[in-house]
Amino acid sequence: MHAFEVVARRHGPLMRVYAGRLLGTDLESDDVVQDAFLTAWRRLSDLEDPSRLRPWLMRIVSNKSIDRLRVRRDHDDIDAHDAPASRAAGPERVVESRLQLDAMWTALDKLPLDQRRCWLLRETGGWSYAEIAEALQLPVSTVRGQIARARKFLLHEMEAWR
Repeated sequence: MHAFEVVARRHGPLMRVYAGRLLGTDLESDDVVQDAFLTAWRRLSDLEDPSRLRPWLMRIVSNKSIDRLRVRRDHDDIDAHDAPASRAAGPERVVESRLQLDAMWTALDKLPLDQRRCWLLRETGGWSYAEIAEALQLPVSTVRGQIARARKFLLHEMEAWR
């Protein structure tokens, strides 16, 4: 129990920042980190190499954050609908934007997990290649390649929306 407290104190702040960057808000990051620690506690026996604890925890946070993003996209915020829409943001434009966003999420779901993580951290979180490499325990060159392949794939998938 004491060892797990030390792990939480040592890695919790990084996990919170990582989740906050992935989610775009610090409001949900605490919940994601807490959920990640619960999952880690339950699956501690799955960790084969204790020296890989940090990447293992970051992978759990990444998966939990992506799950949270998936849930988020299915729900509209009621506060966003209070103000009347301008003519430029008419119903047809709103529908078009929503369809484009759905197409993007569908394309992102088709990416291999490492490419999706790297792309999300870079494009939505604004992380540098070095930060992504450190967080995911990958060489910087691998991160660059993953992002390049993800961009190429997404450009191809989203061609109809250009």
